[in-house]
This record gives sequence, C-alpha cells and structure tokens, in this order.
Amino acid sequence: MSLTVLKKALLGSLFFACSSLFAAPLVINIDNAASYGEFGQEGNTVLTYDIGANSYITGISYDLNVTAYNPSWLMELGLAITNSKTSEGVYFNPGITDWYPGTAVYSGAADLEALDLAFYVGNDGILRLEFYEDFDDMFISPDGRWNFGTITIDYTPQAAAVPEPATALLLGGGAMLMGFAGRRRARKATVAA
Repeated sequence: MSLTVLKKALLGSLFFACSSLFAAPLVINIDNAASYGEFGQEGNTVLTYDIGANSYITGISYDLNVTAYNPSWLMELGLAITNSKTSEGVYFNPGITDWYPGTAVYSGAADLEALDLAFYVGNDGILRLEFYEDFDDMFISPDGRWNFGTITIDYTPQAAAVPEPATALLLGGGAMLMGFAGRRRARKATVAA
C-alpha cells in the first residue's frame, strides 16, 4: 500500500467522522394525521423516526394546516414530540389562542436549547410524534385533523460516535506503521530478486 493511498484513506475517514457529527434536520411531511382524543388515546396518529441513539433535539419549526371539528376547538389540537418512552420531550398546541372550531394555518419555530427544553432521545434512537387533543369530544371522530404541512426537527447526533482526537491519532499512527512495514517488505522483495 503506497503512502499516498494511505493518506487519502485516512483523510477520507476523518472527513466522514467529522461530517457525521452534524446531521441535516429531519423534515416531516404531515398528510392527514388524525387526533381522536387525549395523549395516549387509541386512534391518535403516531409517527416514529430513528435518528440515532441518544441524539439531542435542539429545535422545532412548523408550517401546518389543521382542522378542528365542531365542538372541538383549534386550541385543543396538540402535538407531542418525545422519546419512545414519552419520558422526555415537548408538547405544543399551535392554535393555543383560538377558542373555536374550523381550519387554520400555523407556522413558527422554537429554539429548544434557548428555552431550556432540549432533550435526548433514548438508546433506541427513536423520536416519537403523537397528534392528540387536550379534550376528547366523544361525539365526533376524529376531533381534529392535521391536513398538511411540515414539521422540521433540528437535532445533533450523539458525539461519542466520533473518535476522540487521541484515538484518531492512535489509529492514524497504526495505519502509517502498517504502510511503512509494507513498504519495507516490498523493498526487501525487490532486492532479493
């Protein structure tokens, strides 16, 4: 193995390790998600995404079109963004000030770190979204519908997946020694022939 090939392989692996530390945001297209009742009630639309073990959720932005069916109100439509155990996360109601039924469009963003609401998903790496109602109007089904739009989740993968600098140097040094040893063997074989 030539030293040039070894250098290129080492640089490529270091670039990959560094680039994996910063993930692109997760953009979720919402299409006809239903809210039937309170958080955890059967029938509520639940979406799950594997974003990597112990990823850190840092921000949320949304642009949504939603409908609350009478007698339900827009302010009752809620979205829970949590880990798979629902022990960590954020809950929000995009139409919190709208005490009436109907269809509306909402958009906004929240820097969860600045609000001290950032959280980690668990070891399983699962991010869970549940569309729910603050109050179950039993006479209608569903109470509300998330017609369309997007929710964008900003997150940082677990940093431990990238080797520490000392480990990277040790791996690089070992690779260079292997290349040097291979070069010496090749030179000895040429002299012996």
